[in-house]
Amino acid sequence: MAITLKDVAERAGVSRSAVSRTFTEGASVAPKTRDKVLKAAAELGYSPNVLASSLTTGRTKLVGLISDNFHNPIFLQVFDRFTRRLQEQGLRPLLVNLSGETDPQNSVRMLQQYSADAVIVASSTLPGSFAQSFHKAGMKIVHSFGRHVARPKVHVVGIDNIAAGRLAAKTLISRGYSRIGMMAGPAGATSTQDRLAGFLEVMREHPEIDVTSSFATAYSFDAGRAEMARLLADRPAEAYFCGDDVLSVGALAAAQEAGVDVPGDLGILGLNDMEIAGWQNIDLTTLHNPFAEIVDASIDLVLAMLEEGETKPEARLFPCELVERGTLRPPPA
Repeated sequence: MAITLKDVAERAGVSRSAVSRTFTEGASVAPKTRDKVLKAAAELGYSPNVLASSLTTGRTKLVGLISDNFHNPIFLQVFDRFTRRLQEQGLRPLLVNLSGETDPQNSVRMLQQYSADAVIVASSTLPGSFAQSFHKAGMKIVHSFGRHVARPKVHVVGIDNIAAGRLAAKTLISRGYSRIGMMAGPAGATSTQDRLAGFLEVMREHPEIDVTSSFATAYSFDAGRAEMARLLADRPAEAYFCGDDVLSVGALAAAQEAGVDVPGDLGILGLNDMEIAGWQNIDLTTLHNPFAEIVDASIDLVLAMLEEGETKPEARLFPCELVERGTLRPPPA
């Protein structure tokens, strides 16, 4: 039979309320009593029922973790760090897979039903209004990898995608390519829009370069391969900034299938620096997206809200950096 709070109280020789206070965060209990309770609990193998204790504390320690692209392997890295870091803080992640859904109301209702203490929306494609719906429902919310705005209505942590687009354009220009394209992600994604805006902003300063842009249907390997196959069948550019690494890997596959040498005949630049980008058979030159720092900053904001209540929304931005590998011409000597 399961060990109960009553069993611990009898073993420790204290009241049930003393046992309850011992396992209630912030509750007052004498040190000697606490020691007796913890000793008895260890001897009996007792673990407090966290769902029951939430009725007393008003805290479930559940944090909703929402995303809309579980097919992108980069999210394995993102969720690995999110879940480990949340658990290290005594919080429990509750994963929500949107599966293409863009209306936030179902997610809001579900997380309210579970009385989640906070919510993290981990997406670079959803509009700011999605995360704001949780704020309007009275929930503590952080939008990780969200779109940067000067005056955010909720906490936003991520990269400046416009600056990332600029960096990509400057990188390709510096390699001496005269025909440069951007094979972007889906047109409706906020990350696509901002990366393309920064890319074209720099390119407008170089009228001598032939510039093209196109969109893949999704941030996926298949979409990247299909779009690059279409581009290679016509008059392709000499180098492409792809919307992210998984699109880039798809583009590499299309180039290989078409007998196009990378980087000899075609240059490819990604964004994210996911783990497989560094694999020997991929060796993708890419822009590093500092996932670890973004995840850690997001959790720091959640903890601050849980401890201090609502805080003024802020945007925390982290820079991207070029990771030199083998899919672009080497930089000039």
